[in-house]
Amino acid sequence: MQISVALEQLSSDELRSLAESKSIVRFDGAAEGALPPSHVAARALAQIEAGVPAFWCVPFLMVDAHEGALLGGCTFKGSPIEGEVEIAYGVATPARGRGIATEAVRQLLRLATGEGSVRTVIAEILPSNIASCRLVSRLGFSEGETFVDEDGETVVRWTYPVL
Repeated sequence: MQISVALEQLSSDELRSLAESKSIVRFDGAAEGALPPSHVAARALAQIEAGVPAFWCVPFLMVDAHEGALLGGCTFKGSPIEGEVEIAYGVATPARGRGIATEAVRQLLRLATGEGSVRTVIAEILPSNIASCRLVSRLGFSEGETFVDEDGETVVRWTYPVL
């Protein structure tokens, strides 16, 4: 049975809790890797403070639409710049391999497309993350350059043209 994934954007209280490495009560006991890491929440708070609309920086939780279980998180990494917006996502270890990330990325693509200002969606992926490389390839992303990102990691830039 295919899991139906609902994206729920974190509230400001939940975002602050995550940034401070505190738990979110409604997801106590969530599987490892289900919640976005604290540095992602801290980045979102800094962006909001700098005037970035929450839509473009506050992570979404991937929730099983039927059971309410937290499956992972995804986000836009900031406002579109010159028509480009970057996405990021992660699925809890026990929930991997079930199409959850594929569905979440599809939803992020629909959201980006609906905004009108986005011409390209970017995903920067470690070359060793074969599952994510296959996922974005299946969804129509094109493999681009390999480079060292700001965290010092070698990543591949994948691009998706918004039509």
